[in-house]
Amino acid sequence: MINIDGTIGEGGGQVLRTSLALSIITGKSIRIDNIRAGRKNPGLLRQHLTCVKAAEAISNADVSGDKLGSRTLEFAPSGIFPGDHTFDIESAGSTTLVLQTVYAPLLVASEPSTFVIKGGTHNPLAPPVDFLQEAFLPILAKSGIEIELQLRRYGFYPRGGGEILARFIPAKDVKPIVLTERGKFVGMKIVSVVAGLGGSIAKRETDIVESKFAHLKPKIQWIECDRSEGPGNVMFAIVRSENVTEVFTAFGEKGKRAEQVGKDCARDVQNYLKSAAPVGEYLADQLLLSLAAFSGGIFRATSLSSHTRTNIEVIKMFLDINIETIKNEDDTFTVNVNK
Repeated sequence: MINIDGTIGEGGGQVLRTSLALSIITGKSIRIDNIRAGRKNPGLLRQHLTCVKAAEAISNADVSGDKLGSRTLEFAPSGIFPGDHTFDIESAGSTTLVLQTVYAPLLVASEPSTFVIKGGTHNPLAPPVDFLQEAFLPILAKSGIEIELQLRRYGFYPRGGGEILARFIPAKDVKPIVLTERGKFVGMKIVSVVAGLGGSIAKRETDIVESKFAHLKPKIQWIECDRSEGPGNVMFAIVRSENVTEVFTAFGEKGKRAEQVGKDCARDVQNYLKSAAPVGEYLADQLLLSLAAFSGGIFRATSLSSHTRTNIEVIKMFLDINIETIKNEDDTFTVNVNK
């Protein structure tokens, strides 16, 4: 059994998710203590408990400590069992972080699997569905990994109520991911989504971003959801380059002007475009487990988040691989995962 201290790195849910995924892939039992010790409300919240339940369902694991508030979990998988599952987080907890827990094991299963997950689809503390669809999954597809992801219904914080559907196709002949150059700029799209709020919010947000990047001739899209899916507001700037697409997100919230949401999004895009690295901070976090679990690879990132550094520490507990991080002269980081 691998004993894991939940205070590793940033001491959040990333330790739990990565540990569960690699426990299933390697068949190694785990015990995690001090779960989410670095958070205001430590222990398993609904989102994290759903991650455990999803991992249990695909591995027929023997589990103890799987209850709300638990700070200790023991998890002993007995294999990888594909199938069709539905989970309801029953809060605005992130559906995409549940996917982060199960996607890698299901890609080495014997048959395809389908997951329907209900909860938060657009949560400020997790990658939104659009980020996975536009930035993460296309990179996996180039390496030979196929995941289909549909947004069935928006679910904003704090209400939740969203729904996604994901289908996982077992991976064969996965190629290493090599992403060190951005390539030529292809185009930019600015999207604002509003639900149960005034439609003028979308225009005010996108006007700010469009004005700052007029020279890039961005395309504009406004999406007004059914009132029952709100209240909620999120905007995206999608930057497409020859080798990679990056997505930058800003959320509306009570008391925050639409213009400020636009400025926040524009700032993140500006910082990315100033850098030569193809991979942004959050995409780096998503890519690391894929490289470690499959065929390795190398990428260059604008920065390395605490989540990414935590992932590295946890991965090394399970896999005998070399993960090298190098800070380059231009303040970007190169991450090399040698299988």
